[in-house]
Amino acid sequence: MTDYWHYSKLTEEQRKMDWATYQEWTKTTAVYPEEKEEEYLMLGLASEVGELLGKFKKEIRGDGFTEHIDMVTASKLDELGDVCWYIARLMDHYDLTHHEVLHRNFVKLSDRKERDVLKGSGDKR
Repeated sequence: MTDYWHYSKLTEEQRKMDWATYQEWTKTTAVYPEEKEEEYLMLGLASEVGELLGKFKKEIRGDGFTEHIDMVTASKLDELGDVCWYIARLMDHYDLTHHEVLHRNFVKLSDRKERDVLKGSGDKR
């Protein structure tokens, strides 16, 4: 792997990645059965989140500290990138933009904060 994975080594032009560009680019790396797209993406997202959590669990247990801290961070960064890929593909599947998703979440959480119900459970609190 080249040094392109290390963000600090990228040029200013190479660092310019916005969500819409990324979401469009993910189409070029999407390889799965079209008729099972939603199922594939949902299971893939769960799997990648599970991998991220597994790395975190190993850190809690003490396994992760045997590696150099940069390696642990890079490993989590890789998993977070995979999570982003699946989220981007799901948003494309549902024909949503990141603006729509982020705005809706902003409105929902702002409303909960205003009503002092950020804590608690249930989607409709």
